[in-house]
Amino acid sequence: MPELPEVETVMRGMQIALQGHIIQNVIVRRHDLRWRIPADFSQLVSGRRVIGFRRRGKYILIRLSGDRTIVLHLGMSGRIVLDSVAMAAPHEHIVFITEDGKRCAFIDPRRFGMIDLVETEQEESYRLLKGMGPEPLEPTFSSATLEKAFAKKSASIKTVLLDQKVVAGLGNIYVCEALYRAGIHPEREAGSLKKQQIKLLTKAIQAVLEEAIAAGGSSLKDYVRPEGGLGYFQHAWRVYGRKGLPCPDCPKHPGCTGVEQITQAGRSTFFCPIRQKIA
Repeated sequence: MPELPEVETVMRGMQIALQGHIIQNVIVRRHDLRWRIPADFSQLVSGRRVIGFRRRGKYILIRLSGDRTIVLHLGMSGRIVLDSVAMAAPHEHIVFITEDGKRCAFIDPRRFGMIDLVETEQEESYRLLKGMGPEPLEPTFSSATLEKAFAKKSASIKTVLLDQKVVAGLGNIYVCEALYRAGIHPEREAGSLKKQQIKLLTKAIQAVLEEAIAAGGSSLKDYVRPEGGLGYFQHAWRVYGRKGLPCPDCPKHPGCTGVEQITQAGRSTFFCPIRQKIA
């Protein structure tokens, strides 16, 4: 599933193409995605101007004139294609057409994505965004934020970081990468981390996300950027998906056997047993 950098990359591509334009027409080919698209969605959106974009966690918020916001989630296989070709692609469930002929199509073979419409002033109280944690790339995010969230938690740090109520937008890939950079074992109890470790982790989370966004995100199976190009941050992964392969620290430890893989809460976790000691 696309994580924060991938969603941010898609949102920026949509923003460049669509902001300031009027959505002249909306074609909904099927309403039964993860949740049903409102029956009057096309009627309510057509004729409105796109005035801004915002990302909240892994959701893209498209703000329209008239105090309306489209809420979009890519799901596991969803992607956005921006073009001016009138021919429909396979699994193209919804298409936005602007006054100058641009097409913004949502393609989702597995139909785990979703699209909804809410009043802009009610974004934060929307059922899928309500209670979501702080954004890790906002100026207000700090080690104090994480220290408060980790207090007295006996669950593993990996599991806690994946909780969207703790940090919005973090997913399996970037949690693995951030923990590696901070030198923290993924099975370490969140509440046992020291202040200095939390400071290192905060910086690592922000650094890995910023680097991934700059690289256009990571391409996993169905994910591509809106213009069709592949993101390439996966080439910079230090531990994720590298079971048995050396991490950047391995040359310092000749006896190291490489990255190890375990399962936590049904998700694969990758880490270096030398750099990320549990104690």
